[in-house]
Amino acid sequence: MTAAPAHRVLVLNSGSSSLKYQLIDMESAARLAVGLVERIGERTSRLVHTPGSGEKRERTGPVADHDAALKAVARELAADGLGLDSPQLAAIGHRVVHGGRHFTEPTVIDDAVLGEIERLIPLAPLHNPANLLGIRTAMALRPDLPQIAVFDTAFHTTMPESAARYAIDVETADAHRIRRYGFHGTSHAYVSRATAGLLGKDPAEVNVIVLHLGNGASASAVEGGRCVDTSMGLTPLEGLVMGTRSGDVDPAVVFHLARVGKMPVDEIDVLLNRRSGLIGLCGDNDMREIRRRREAGDERAKLAFDIYVHRLRKYIGAYYAVLGRVDAVVFTAGVGENESVVREAAVAGLEGLGLAVDAELNAARSSGARLVSPAGARVAVAVVPTDEEMEIARQTYALVSP
Repeated sequence: MTAAPAHRVLVLNSGSSSLKYQLIDMESAARLAVGLVERIGERTSRLVHTPGSGEKRERTGPVADHDAALKAVARELAADGLGLDSPQLAAIGHRVVHGGRHFTEPTVIDDAVLGEIERLIPLAPLHNPANLLGIRTAMALRPDLPQIAVFDTAFHTTMPESAARYAIDVETADAHRIRRYGFHGTSHAYVSRATAGLLGKDPAEVNVIVLHLGNGASASAVEGGRCVDTSMGLTPLEGLVMGTRSGDVDPAVVFHLARVGKMPVDEIDVLLNRRSGLIGLCGDNDMREIRRRREAGDERAKLAFDIYVHRLRKYIGAYYAVLGRVDAVVFTAGVGENESVVREAAVAGLEGLGLAVDAELNAARSSGARLVSPAGARVAVAVVPTDEEMEIARQTYALVSP
């Protein structure tokens, strides 16, 4: 009797002190378990595990390292009959932030792949080392199982050189791998494809502007299912105004702060990445609080909101020009999915481009994908919840399934 093919994928997202995971059944698209181990390496570590059918379980106590964290996750899964030794488990899919130019699609991990991810650490010093920790831990626990790397940058590798290159000396750029890579790629891939489905069209037929608006924020221009431009660059600092990141600034700001302000480079790095954006403008990086303060007449909150929205409109207009024809502008992630006032403000004044929201549809609360533009609008305005874990699982399973 032939065994049934394995059809479960474990998705791991390893941070420097955290491990997020989801176990997904690819036949039914059901989440069999979801969880998080946080504060790894501390005495106050916490594991939160929620089986697909059952109540959330929480455990506290020291978790020494990622090896201990994954073994703790394995115990929780086993308690639900979903152990990592299950023959139903087809593969483990790993989120890897930076794949450089080398990795353009999901990749089976071997020693050569590990070496290349390690070589890319200078381009993602906060993320790739943590991603590697999770991969090596999982490989040690299940060396017989396919382990797949899914790269945040991969979706953006279809950008033409005219969009990916910075206008600096070519030899210098190539020597130091300086170019625009883009990030949030799994989200942009998932959302652009889901938007095409919402419109009842094949992704190859649809041009979409995706606005991924969370604490980190990015925009992309997607032409027929392929990214042709995106707002983040060499690092996630470029582009839109974000929770704590500045987004686009004149590069000479760095020289000015170093020469006139006498600030060390590391301090400027902290300024632009952690003390800028919304938090730098008004002291808050939570859009809900900024909205409340703005509605109460707080001028700093109003200015922060206006700058945020102004940058959004600039990118919508720019990517409209890049694409030539736009079928939909879609909002996703925490702010994009939940802040109707941001969506309304972002397209206000763009009626000449065919963009508008229906006030009632836009204000309605829903957890599903939906249109918020008026009936018959030339360009659809949509809200599509992102699902990066499902996208990682989908790409992983496509690589290993028969």
